[in-house]
This record gives sequence, structure tokens and C-alpha cells, in this order.
Amino acid sequence: MVAPEQENQTFLTEFILLGFGTLPELQILLFLLFLVIYIATMAGNILIMALVVTNQHLHTPMYFFLGNLSCLETCYTSTILPRMLASLLTGDRTISVSGCITQLYFFGSLAATECLLLSVISYDRYLAIVKPLYYAARMSSRSSLQLAGGSWVGGFLANSITTLSISQLTFCGPNAIDHFFCDLIPLVKLSCSDPQLIEILTFMLCLIFSLVPFLLTVTSYISIIATILRIPSTMGRQKAFSTCSSHLIVVSIYYGTLIITYMFPTDNILGDFKKVLSVVYTVLTPLVNPLIYTLRNKEVKRALRKACRKCILGQL
Repeated sequence: MVAPEQENQTFLTEFILLGFGTLPELQILLFLLFLVIYIATMAGNILIMALVVTNQHLHTPMYFFLGNLSCLETCYTSTILPRMLASLLTGDRTISVSGCITQLYFFGSLAATECLLLSVISYDRYLAIVKPLYYAARMSSRSSLQLAGGSWVGGFLANSITTLSISQLTFCGPNAIDHFFCDLIPLVKLSCSDPQLIEILTFMLCLIFSLVPFLLTVTSYISIIATILRIPSTMGRQKAFSTCSSHLIVVSIYYGTLIITYMFPTDNILGDFKKVLSVVYTVLTPLVNPLIYTLRNKEVKRALRKACRKCILGQL
């Protein structure tokens, strides 16, 4: 005999993403706001990728990693925003079970990749500032390619394990996800299977692919700051700080919101607050990344001005 719960779950083909449904009067305003953010995010990150590829002065490990980060942010925001924009515009909040798991897979993979890539960028800055004599040898073109490729492969392989485990869960209802995308915690809560194994597996993978990169990043910056403080000239200290401050801002925003969202227990009081924090690391961080790097980096601004001059002269 098949249990009624197992029998019912075969008919569960979709979830409902509640999103911002509690604010029906703001749906159009939210749609316009997120549409502008999405367009700006895509334009900014694609511009950085184009500059890194086309400008010879940016063919260095630092800007190679920056180009990878921009590519990642483009993919990252595209896994969340298009589906959310369609929901805000049409009012249709349904998503198929397979579509939900697919979104979770790409979101989780790209989040893990970003953690690894941010630690790689901090290592690059560590070598450039703390070990400048070893920089050329340790950060060769081959090493840069291996570090970037390892970040992408590692992030996607790690989340493949989690996603495969979640795909084995049974969902017997309810099917309403109190979020604007298919996140791990609210999805597991809807399962009628025992989630203990997945929770242990997820915790271990988070330690490896989130906490370890975070600690490596913090360690790198402690060494960087200690080295900068020993520079005798004020001009030298300012120049050294300017090369890593942008990355430090991105890391602080990204990890700060992630830690608050996933390390603290979820309840009715914190639920809506965590949803707002999720907007920060899924929507605003990909937008802030190109703004920070283009506004605070002289070489990127120089490359942008050169590209603009070429476009203007080409039209004359």
C-alpha cells in the first residue's frame, strides 16, 4: 500500500514563489525598480568584460579575475531577476519543481564560485602587496587560468552534490515558498522527507566553500593591512590601499549579508528582514561590483575613456 502522502506528491508539479506578494500595491513600482537594476547590472558587467578583453593594459591577472567576477555576476543575477520580473509583471508566481531545482542549482553553484573567486582575488592582492618579488612567478598566466577555472569547476561540482540530494526529496505540500527565488532553506522546509542528511551535507559544503574562502580572504587582508602600515610614505600607503579597497568593499557586503541570512535561525520576525538581505546579495551586489571597480579604479577609467574616444572618432 502507498501512503496517501506519497500518493499525493506525484501530482505536485509546481511551487508558488510568494515573493513580494504581501505588497500588491507596489508590484509595478518593484517591477520598474528591479528592471532598471537588471539593465544596469548587465550593462555594467558586460562593459567591464569588454574592456578587459579589448584593452591590452588590462591583460593582467588582477583584471583577468575582475573579468571573471563580472561574468559571474552577469550569470548570477540572470538566474534570479528575469523570473522575478516576470512574476511582478504578470502576477504568475508559479514555478515547476524541475525549474525550481534548476534555479537552485545555478544560484548555489554561482554563489560558491563567487566565494572561491573572491578568495583568489584576495590572494592575488596579497602576492602583489606582501610578496611583490614572487608575484610574477606565482601569478603567471597559467596559474591565473588554473585558479579561475578551479573556482568555477569547484563551485559547480560542490553544488551538484547538494542539488542531486534535494532532487531525491519528496514534496507532499504545501507548495508555497516564502521567497522570491528557490533558495535551499525554504525549499527543504517543504519536504516531507527527513532533511537531516541534506542539512549535514549542506553544512559541510558551506564550511568548505564559504567559510574556508572567507577565512583565507580575511587572513590575506590582515597581512595586506599589516604590510601597508609599514610603508613609510603616505603616498605609498594610499596607493596600496586603493588597489585592494574595492575588493574589500565587495567582500564585506557579500559575506555580511550571507552570514546574517544563513547563520541565524529563521522565524516570523526575521523572515521578511532576511528576504530584504537576500535582495542585497542576489540583486544589489552584482550591481555594485561594476560601479565600485569602475569608479574607484584609475586603469579601468582610463580604459573606458580610451574606448569612448575610439567610438566617437569612429563615428566622425
